Amino acid sequence: MNATGFIFLLFLHLGVFQIGCSRNASAQPAVVNIGAMFKFNSTIGRVAKIAIDEALKDINSDSSILKGTKLNITLQNSNCNGFLGMVEALRYMATDVVAIIGPQCSVVAPIISHVASELQVPLLSFAATDPTLSSLEFPFFVMTTQSDLYQMTAVADIIDHYGWKDVIAIYTDDDWGRNGVFALKDKLAERRCRISYKVGIQPYSSVSRGDVMDILVKVALTQSRIVVLHVNPPIAFMVFSVANHLGMMGNGYVWIATDQLSLFLDSNSPFPSETMDTIQGVLTLRQHTPDSDKKRAFFARWNDITGGSPGLNSFGLYAYDTVWLLAYSLDAFFNQGGVISFSNDSRINSVAGSTLHLEAMSIFDDGKLLLKNILQSDFVGLTGHLKFNSDKSLILPAYDIITVLGTGIRQIGYWSNYSGLSTVSPETLYTRPPNRSSANQKLHSVIWPGETLSTPRGWVFPNNGKLLRIGVPNRVSYKEFVSRIEDSDMFKGFCIDVFTAAVNLLPYAIPYKFISFGDGRKNPSYTELVNKITTGDFDGVVGDIAIVTNRTRIVDFTQPYVSSGLVIVARLEKQRSGAWAFLRPFGPRMWIVTASFFIIVGIVIWILEHRINDEFRGPPKYQVITILWFSFSTMFFAHRENTMSTLGRLVLLIWLFVVLIINSSYTASLTSILTVEHLSSPIKGLESLVTDNEPIGYQVGSFAERYLSEELNISRSRLVPLGSPEEYASALERGPGNGGVAAIVDERPYVELFLSSQCKFRIVGQEFTKSGWGFAFPRDSPLAIDMSSAILTLSENGDLQRIHDKWLMQSTCSLESTEIETSQLNLSSFWGLFLICGIACFVSLLIYFLQILQQLSPAPESASRTSPDSSRSRRLQRILSLLDEKEDPSKSGQKRRKVDNDGDEELGSSPKRRERNNSNSNSNRNVTWSNS
Repeated sequence: MNATGFIFLLFLHLGVFQIGCSRNASAQPAVVNIGAMFKFNSTIGRVAKIAIDEALKDINSDSSILKGTKLNITLQNSNCNGFLGMVEALRYMATDVVAIIGPQCSVVAPIISHVASELQVPLLSFAATDPTLSSLEFPFFVMTTQSDLYQMTAVADIIDHYGWKDVIAIYTDDDWGRNGVFALKDKLAERRCRISYKVGIQPYSSVSRGDVMDILVKVALTQSRIVVLHVNPPIAFMVFSVANHLGMMGNGYVWIATDQLSLFLDSNSPFPSETMDTIQGVLTLRQHTPDSDKKRAFFARWNDITGGSPGLNSFGLYAYDTVWLLAYSLDAFFNQGGVISFSNDSRINSVAGSTLHLEAMSIFDDGKLLLKNILQSDFVGLTGHLKFNSDKSLILPAYDIITVLGTGIRQIGYWSNYSGLSTVSPETLYTRPPNRSSANQKLHSVIWPGETLSTPRGWVFPNNGKLLRIGVPNRVSYKEFVSRIEDSDMFKGFCIDVFTAAVNLLPYAIPYKFISFGDGRKNPSYTELVNKITTGDFDGVVGDIAIVTNRTRIVDFTQPYVSSGLVIVARLEKQRSGAWAFLRPFGPRMWIVTASFFIIVGIVIWILEHRINDEFRGPPKYQVITILWFSFSTMFFAHRENTMSTLGRLVLLIWLFVVLIINSSYTASLTSILTVEHLSSPIKGLESLVTDNEPIGYQVGSFAERYLSEELNISRSRLVPLGSPEEYASALERGPGNGGVAAIVDERPYVELFLSSQCKFRIVGQEFTKSGWGFAFPRDSPLAIDMSSAILTLSENGDLQRIHDKWLMQSTCSLESTEIETSQLNLSSFWGLFLICGIACFVSLLIYFLQILQQLSPAPESASRTSPDSSRSRRLQRILSLLDEKEDPSKSGQKRRKVDNDGDEELGSSPKRRERNNSNSNSNRNVTWSNS
């Protein structure tokens, strides 16, 4: 091996010459070659050609950029046909260019992107908006315009804003059309909307008017009236012309066209009045470019150059900015030491000699550096702030929302990825915090197809001659709610009348027919009935259908027309008084708290009166008896001891008020228990029903069985199916000991109807589920929304109550006391009184002990002579002696005489009473004196 071969292999090993040898190297050449590929005779192409030429003039005449290097752009006409476009692109890629502006068509872009990635030549497209082109699959493809992903997000937001749910999509059947509709589908799904019907149109000019008519006839037979049109302009105008001929541009229809229509209107106005008449009321989007002095100056310059034909559109502005973006990137490229050099690809050389001449293709050595500078661009152009985010998309995407009106267009708002729909320009919103709340989403009023300001409903019943199949349960019990008329397919009952009344309030006719569900021998399973909607057997279900969680997961319900919930029905027996009936007025806690407060109040009064009142002094046994006697005698206001202290009188006054309330309540409750007939049931509510092992009845077909077994974990062996009100009454009469049931769990409407003729039974406990009855329709059905509005109207105008009274007001016994409630008085009714009394006792004792502490004033000399331990012991003894000792008569004699005089007046100056009180007082003093 010679030295040259060794060096070559060494460089090859180090990766310097990985794919070929370098050629045409230049540090900063005088001319940089750039390519541009687009369709010259298209609407976009005609505008882009002029815009690129003007940008090239501006850049080459600007000495502040590229510093002496001139740009040379070679234009190449490219066909949007997939095969021809590919051939033209491969032929063009054989020239040594550092970047390519284009292609225009999304169909050709993936093929060219693969070639550009291999040759490391950046591809900058101002018109290819296919959302899949921004993926990692095409690293050298740079979209210098807004992706259709954001446009479809804007369309989805518009649809959601007006409350539409089902959409029809008509699209060009190529990569651009299909991928755009796929993006729309995903965005609609995020808003709980959907594409109910989609159809593709041939992407070439060979499509005929007859083909379009066949497609639109199928569209007219569908339910939705919201049509999203994602096609190129020639096909779009053919679609509108045929739609106008079929009457599909009138009332009820909504047409939303993507930005291909708006750019055609901007570049080719004015249109003939006949053409404009076919697109009246059509909504379309246009890429938003902020207003600026630079943009206004360029528009004036454009009119001077072209005379207004063709008109400048948003793609022309992006084409102009794309050239500037590439110029700024090349300037940074050269400043970073980038060199324009190309190398042959060894993989391509291996197939050299073929008629394809692929060896002419070469790799741009510093293409990655140039691509890096392109993605780091940050400048303000005609289209606003140009900067790329992490996924290689332009920042701050926004669209104008316009509608065709008369001979022109009218803007009704904006959409931005920052704040959604608004009537304020996105530039203003960028200065505020983002707000995507529904209340902030606004658009101006729209004149819709048919020259109406009313927002179209967005759907109709399919004009295909089919009737809605409405499933109705064939009940064998409680036929007041729904029942089948014998020997016919008709139904009657409360639920049927509500449904019929609601349908009559709709602003359109509903062709429907009732289909019976059930064998007529027992009530059918309502869960199976609802499931028939998901399988397509029924288009809706009408009847006493409970709205429960597992059903709402598979269907949509209307607004409830009846409040419902599970309740417990049990047999009641007369309750006898018994020997211990006097304890029943109060609950156990009430008795305990009341007795405790009698003792507490007695102790508090004794503490407050012990030092000054001789009636509360004496031997310990006597004082305990006095406390108990005094406290419990207040129950009958028969206490004979006088209170002398102000604090004691305050506590006693409040306590006597509490005792008055308690006595009155106890008397009233006991009187009711002893004189009024009471009914009771061993089942007190849900807890006792679950804990007992007695059998429980439920209605056949009701969701109560599933709720009891799955939610409350009650064994199915305890559940007894019952099919009629007669079986209810019989099972409750027999009871659990004779083959019956202890209670029945059923929905409130059935129970109320049952109790209207069965007076021996009552509802026990509280309703333990909250639900209602509604009509069921398929998920996202617009009929459910309109029926809900109709049911609310029935409720507001009173018709719903009148229908209820017609079928369900058949009571033969009073329902005033249907529910059984306990007659015991609980602590919850009196805790406020006890709280006030407790606070009064606490405050009085606090004041009393503060007064005692004030009397503790030890002499300074004695305090200095004693040790700390003995001082604390003496202080404690002093406190105890003060609490027990009799107050000095000299300090309270005047007050005591006043109290005695008041007592004499109260006793009517009875000599015997005064003598007895004085005798008791003297004996108490003697006892205290002897003890001390």
